[in-house]
Amino acid sequence: MKLFSDYHTHPQGHRVQPYSQKLLQPWVESARAKGLNDIAFTDHDRYHAGVDFDEIGKLRAANPDAKIRAAIELDNDPQTSAAGRKWVETNWDKLDFVLGSVHYLDDPDQMFDSVPDGAEQFVGRDVNEIYEDYFRRIREIAATGLIDCLSHLDLIKIHGHRPCGDIRAIVNETLDFIRSQDLAIELSTAGWRKPVDELYPSDEIIRLAVKRGIPFTTASDAHSHAQLAENYDRLTEKMSTFEIREVCVYEKHKRQRRAL
Repeated sequence: MKLFSDYHTHPQGHRVQPYSQKLLQPWVESARAKGLNDIAFTDHDRYHAGVDFDEIGKLRAANPDAKIRAAIELDNDPQTSAAGRKWVETNWDKLDFVLGSVHYLDDPDQMFDSVPDGAEQFVGRDVNEIYEDYFRRIREIAATGLIDCLSHLDLIKIHGHRPCGDIRAIVNETLDFIRSQDLAIELSTAGWRKPVDELYPSDEIIRLAVKRGIPFTTASDAHSHAQLAENYDRLTEKMSTFEIREVCVYEKHKRQRRAL
């Protein structure tokens, strides 16, 4: 089984950097070197000012052997998400793929997944209530009608906090809703480089998603082209364990399942 796609990448990193061939070409070259032929640029919607569809078109023309998807990661930033959603709506026909994610809980000024500072948001709080609140927010993002796939579905575990009891009681409603909306979820290796040191999502959530027939994308959440396909050997082993033998790719929001 050979993985060939990475559908969560951030060429701009965490700042506005206007798309250019100088910025984007190294990502294609890194993908090619790692055996990838299908990648999506999914910068955060708060940096949409840097996204240039003409530059993506030039990149595609210069690299006809690669599938290069115009995409975005839409999250729940209290300060920027309204503008981000408007931008997605305006540019929907130019986009191939939209990721949905939750990075904010009650603190509007800090992402809970920032390391290490975000861990302070969990101090003295009931972890089960935090998890329930987080997955409620996931359902809200999924309900916008602007999402093709949910990213790092259990990002809430990033600092190592775990709910008491069976995780199914918390996630079943969310997985049922994802299935009802015909959305995908990503298998993200990013968790292996975070404090939790675990794939997103957990084995139990993957098992529940497989049971429901929810499709998957593969992703590294790379913030540098050097991180593309990071830990894909481990991801391959994990997918084999769950007998996942196909992944999803997108073109103009139309999903295709590709056998591995």
